[in-house]
This record gives sequence, structure tokens and C-alpha cells, in this order.
Amino acid sequence: MRRWRDGRGTLVIQGSEEPVTVPLEIATSYRARSKGLLGRDALDGAILLSPANSIHTFRMRMSIDVAYLDRRLTVIAVRTMPPGRLGLPRLRSRHVLEAEAGAMAGWGVEVGARVSVEAE
Repeated sequence: MRRWRDGRGTLVIQGSEEPVTVPLEIATSYRARSKGLLGRDALDGAILLSPANSIHTFRMRMSIDVAYLDRRLTVIAVRTMPPGRLGLPRLRSRHVLEAEAGAMAGWGVEVGARVSVEAE
């Protein structure tokens, strides 16, 4: 697996039908992962935190969908979290994908789905 850098890219969700592509922000540095979605009212697409196995929504302004990914970028859990919550760590999780609440269901992100990241 290649290592990503902070920046932008495209998330490709492999589902039962045609693959879905979504604009993606990539946060790999400590600073970028710590900031995440704090202070935002909306997000166009998704943000990938790597490495990460848990998140929190303290000081966030919106509810978010959270997908925990293993090292092969397979979804191992999906949750919707309101502001002010602490997510439990997922032992097999290596990456966390975040998006606005409700977005992941529309993209077909569910347990067992595979995703890939195309960095710019």
C-alpha cells in the first residue's frame, strides 16, 4: 500500500453496481488529522484520516458519517455520529473516512465494501 500525503484526491467506492467517485481530502499529518472537520459547516465529499482507528466529534457543528477501514481499505464499520461524541476505537481499523451525515448510504459505503484512493 502506498503512503498518502496531505492534500486532495478522489475516493472510489466499489459497490455492486458502477463504482462511485467522490471528491476527497486526505489528512495524514498529525496537524491535519487533529483539525479534521472542526469549524466546518459543510463538506464537499469526504475526508480520509490516516492512520486512525477512532475519532471524536467534540466542537463539531454537524453530524457526520464515519467509516472505519482496514489496511486493505475494506469498510469494517459505519456509524453516524452527532456532535459531542467520542467514537470507540476499532482494533482492525487503520483509516477513518468522514462525510456529512447521510452521504455514505447514498454512495454505497457499507460493511464489506471496498474503496480506493486516487491522490492528486
